[in-house]
Amino acid sequence: MRYPDTRLLLLLPLLLLPAAFCQTPRSKQKGLRQRDAEYLDRYNGMCLQGPNGLPGRDGNPGINGIPGTPGIHGHDGLKGEKGECMTERLEESWMPNFKQCAWKSLNYGIDLGKVAECTFTKMRSSSALRVLFSGSLRLKCKTACCQRWYFTFNGAECSGPLPIEAIIYLDQGSLEFNSTINIHRTSSVEGLCEGINAGLVDVAVWIGTCSDYPKGDASTGWNSVSRIIIEELQNRECTTLIFL
Repeated sequence: MRYPDTRLLLLLPLLLLPAAFCQTPRSKQKGLRQRDAEYLDRYNGMCLQGPNGLPGRDGNPGINGIPGTPGIHGHDGLKGEKGECMTERLEESWMPNFKQCAWKSLNYGIDLGKVAECTFTKMRSSSALRVLFSGSLRLKCKTACCQRWYFTFNGAECSGPLPIEAIIYLDQGSLEFNSTINIHRTSSVEGLCEGINAGLVDVAVWIGTCSDYPKGDASTGWNSVSRIIIEELQNRECTTLIFL
């Protein structure tokens, strides 16, 4: 009978010993982690939360970023309303310029022609003239008739923009001029005329006929004061301001 070699039996424990030592740290480390997890799961609800810490300080400002790309140009807006004109020229002040001619009892009975006149000195060609005639007017006739009172400037009617006039029309007259239909009323002829040059201007009131109607028996300024008032007005067109 053969017996095993005793030398092999003695070496066997020595060969198994390193393997046991190599596995032991890993097993211990795994066990510790598992126990720690179990401990935290068990006692986590019992831990008290400490107070909040102090807020931290603001950090330093950052550097400027890269500029963005230009945006798309917007569309033009709607056209605004027209503004008021600046009319005053600062290199000269506007001085009032007006005149009045008056008659106590003009009592002019002509049916055609010049009734009254008043000479006026106009300072600027760009200005306008406002004129007014105030006086008693009367018209009578046997049948329908019409008379016209109007202004002229140096012998011509206003064309800037239209004539300045007033009319009286009588539809049904009387059989005789000496009837009771003889009404005198204070009336006025008034308007604004542009485009008249500077200098002396002969402003006159005339009486004439209306188109397509015969004239009647007219009277101007009966038993009352008559007057012509002339005023030069600054033009309201826009002007370029000149600063001295």
